[in-house]
Amino acid sequence: MKILRRGLSHCVGMLADLRLPRPLRGVVHRAFASYAGADLDEVELPLAEYPSLGAFFVRRLKPGARSLPTDPRDLASPVDGRVQAVHVASTGLTLQAKGRSYRLADLLGPLCAEADLEGADCLTIYLSPRDYHRIHAPFDARLERALWIDGERHSVAPRVLERRAVLDVNERCVLEFSLAGRRAWMVLVGALNVGRMKVVGVEESHAVPTIVGRAVARGEELARFEMGSTIVLVLPRGLASCASGLRQGDPVRLHQPLGKLS
Repeated sequence: MKILRRGLSHCVGMLADLRLPRPLRGVVHRAFASYAGADLDEVELPLAEYPSLGAFFVRRLKPGARSLPTDPRDLASPVDGRVQAVHVASTGLTLQAKGRSYRLADLLGPLCAEADLEGADCLTIYLSPRDYHRIHAPFDARLERALWIDGERHSVAPRVLERRAVLDVNERCVLEFSLAGRRAWMVLVGALNVGRMKVVGVEESHAVPTIVGRAVARGEELARFEMGSTIVLVLPRGLASCASGLRQGDPVRLHQPLGKLS
């Protein structure tokens, strides 16, 4: 089944990259937006400027479409999407979905070596095909390392996450940050039809963690998915806290305050 899912993902990727004749681009992109529910009012460029469906999928927003919070302590949402889970890790476990948990150490892999994950705030956000698919820094920090971890390509749709292990077994890219003398992580989880996760300025490497070591500003573009997927933000105990009002199923928008840095 793994080979079949990879083959399907490869075919979908080829179709998404297929260059469209300019007269057809507006028709195709509007049809996709109508089907997925994407907001065309936020698209940066005229539709004819996106040569393929894949290029449209990773479109940027118009300048000024979203504003960062005025309070520098606010944790800014890194993506558009919908809350899948908000949970405080206990005995090394956190929630994938209601009634299903997994080990944080399995999600993060070697980048969490010697880290104290007990009591970490974990926020999982699902990106559907309708959403903006670029990923931005939720805080001012240093991006220290990145690691791609090979795995499955199961669907990450919420109904699937309630039935089977997905987040800790799918392909993923783990980004490690340092801020306030602590480590924090953001995990980009691949999915069915999503084999491409691009990090700005970082070459993909599955062998060993890539040392990045650069400062990133809150709101700066970090990465992108080339189809819908999921991110998991892991904040060690005492670094930050998620907003108490966040609930599973809540929609969130890029730069929306999701909590507070301590």
